[in-house]
Amino acid sequence: MRILEEIGDITLPLSPTSDFYSEERYLDSKFFFSWLLDCHGLWYNIALIIPSFLFVVFLLSHARKSFTKLAHGRSYIMISYYGLLWLVSVLNLAWSLLQAWQCTPGKELAWNILSLFTASGMLFLEISLLAFLLQGNHASGLEALTRTFVISGIILGADLLLKAIYLFGFGVPLFIDDDETNRIKWGLWVVHKLLLTAVYGIIFFMHHTRWRDKLPARPAFYNYICMMFLLNAIALFACVLIGNGAGFGFWLYNLTTICYHSLYLPFLYVIFLADFFEEEDLHLENVFYSEMKDAGFFDADWD
Repeated sequence: MRILEEIGDITLPLSPTSDFYSEERYLDSKFFFSWLLDCHGLWYNIALIIPSFLFVVFLLSHARKSFTKLAHGRSYIMISYYGLLWLVSVLNLAWSLLQAWQCTPGKELAWNILSLFTASGMLFLEISLLAFLLQGNHASGLEALTRTFVISGIILGADLLLKAIYLFGFGVPLFIDDDETNRIKWGLWVVHKLLLTAVYGIIFFMHHTRWRDKLPARPAFYNYICMMFLLNAIALFACVLIGNGAGFGFWLYNLTTICYHSLYLPFLYVIFLADFFEEEDLHLENVFYSEMKDAGFFDADWD
């Protein structure tokens, strides 16, 4: 009996399996909070992740209807832009989810590559949309699409090459946003934003000149130009402030980054694609695309 009492007094240690699972849960929770809170903080990450995620969910929920519409429409232009929108939206969601890579040792290369492809995809949408709509009435749908992609590809290739040289050749941290002291980096972003602001600004002021007839008549195009001109002008101002050591500029730059990555793709869809996909009769085009068809854009696509 005494032996049994002594055995009963013995306190058994926690099993190795229990220790392992406790440590694993601790590491998982630590990783989750680190992933969500690192670099820019909770609200910055949430402001990027939630809109990007909801837009991908929206595209997924409407995918079947959209594919049916595209199959009936047989428009190379709409198929191309819808496919590009899907690709860039997925890239942008991955970029939003992996913000913590900026502050993770050993992830700099992966982050730079992901950021480079995401930024290039969104810039290609911007350039190709402008290049297509500014061609006027002088090409059929397939001809306009080919010319648009050639022009956009050349411009994007030059931009991609320049950024790659700065990133991997000179080691300039273009996509590490917490670096406020690198004047070469912010000088390059000033030039980049200045060019975009100039392009949108020229188109914006063309609406008030005798060349306005060369622009698309749809009001949505003018609204798009106004918004992009304003966004790039603010981003340019922020980059100039950062280059001169003003801390407010970094906050303003982060705000423009959030607006661009969380709102640009939905904005693009609502203005230029929503009417096409929401048409109840799959064999009818909406007013905007009918006008473009009459102008000769879709002659090769709708035969």
